[in-house]
Amino acid sequence: MLAAMPPTPNTPPEPGEAPIRDRGDACPGALRLHAAADGLLARLRLPAGRLTRRQLLLLADAAQDLGDGSLSVTSRGNAELRGLRDGCGARLAALLADGGLLPSPTHERVRNVVASPSAGLDGLGHADVQLWARALDAALCAEPRAAALSGRFLFVLDDGRGDVAGLGGDVTLIAAPGGETLLTVGSATFRLPAGDAETGADADAAGGTDPGAGATAGTEATGARAASAALACALAFLDAAEAAGTGAWRPRELPHGDLPEWGGALARAGISAEPVPLLPSFPATFPATPPPPPGPVGERAVHVLAPLGRLTAGQLRALGEGADEVRLTPWRGAVVVGPGAGRLPALAAHGLVTDPADPRTGVTACTGTPGCAKSLADVRADAALAPAGPLPVHYSGCERRCGHPHGARAEVTALGPDTYLLDGAPVPRTALAEAVAAARTRPMES
Repeated sequence: MLAAMPPTPNTPPEPGEAPIRDRGDACPGALRLHAAADGLLARLRLPAGRLTRRQLLLLADAAQDLGDGSLSVTSRGNAELRGLRDGCGARLAALLADGGLLPSPTHERVRNVVASPSAGLDGLGHADVQLWARALDAALCAEPRAAALSGRFLFVLDDGRGDVAGLGGDVTLIAAPGGETLLTVGSATFRLPAGDAETGADADAAGGTDPGAGATAGTEATGARAASAALACALAFLDAAEAAGTGAWRPRELPHGDLPEWGGALARAGISAEPVPLLPSFPATFPATPPPPPGPVGERAVHVLAPLGRLTAGQLRALGEGADEVRLTPWRGAVVVGPGAGRLPALAAHGLVTDPADPRTGVTACTGTPGCAKSLADVRADAALAPAGPLPVHYSGCERRCGHPHGARAEVTALGPDTYLLDGAPVPRTALAEAVAAARTRPMES
């Protein structure tokens, strides 16, 4: 157990050159705790953000008994416990293991899997990528070499609606019509054709004449293929990074001459993959669509936002009441499966954001002072006063801009306790609210 982590200095690259990482990735985890100004911090990887009701209640107890009483939702749909006391690491690890949140201690920091949170709930999308996420998580934990991935390496699984495709994944898979899948890694894009099970040709072999059995077999086959393809690309990256010797954490950091031959890696893994030009609807940058508003998701789920990305222990318990499962989202909220729209008033009474017109919608912030020693201002206090507007806004306590969302947004960065940059222009704190109000009404552009 590491109570604190050293900084990770990097050798600045020459213009046009790949960065050189002088040390390994020091990204915090559940077993590698980070010493912050407000105590120790644990970051829990939650593939697809998924939590059972029991796990949710366990985290509520951990936050209340070991930390500052709240849980932070990250821009990858992971969770952070802050304000943890010295010496609590072993107890926290035991709690997480007992709740099934630590399936592989050696792989706990590399289980960075984002999936469309509403997949399988509202009739949109082309596949239930939540099931893909479970297959990928199992494949990652079963592969010893995958433990060498950086804690920043990100897998993104989009069900075709485009909600998470733009989140900057290192390996991105997008469900397409007819059981096909688009895979992007680095600057390469491939089409993975549908297997026989997806087309229904193997329905009899999968389970007699029952169409449901064929559909189940097709879902499992697609998820297994997606997991195998994603893992093959990740392992190819590790080989290339080792050969390059630059300590790269992500494919975009590899020197151009050391990029893997992605198609060959997929072929060696037994994955049929056809190189294709990027489709007009999914350009190379995969711009994110606007985050979904809070409210109903289909007939049996709701989407709520955590105010400034924080959930109190009481709010965690309220989310779990009567829920089948809860999926934390990259928009610092939760999709609650099971209660339906009738639960929205009760969740609103617990202080959660349930109405798109709520001024807190789309407002995010880093920890700021006093929790972060690097922050120059109490940005959460100012973010709590943010005026409403259609454009998201993120408040950062320093130029690192920790936790900033992807996609179009207004960017507020502290220069000191009384001065900010708003989209690059200096603004005194006394005029910040008015300036943010104007910035949040500008046209959305990614």
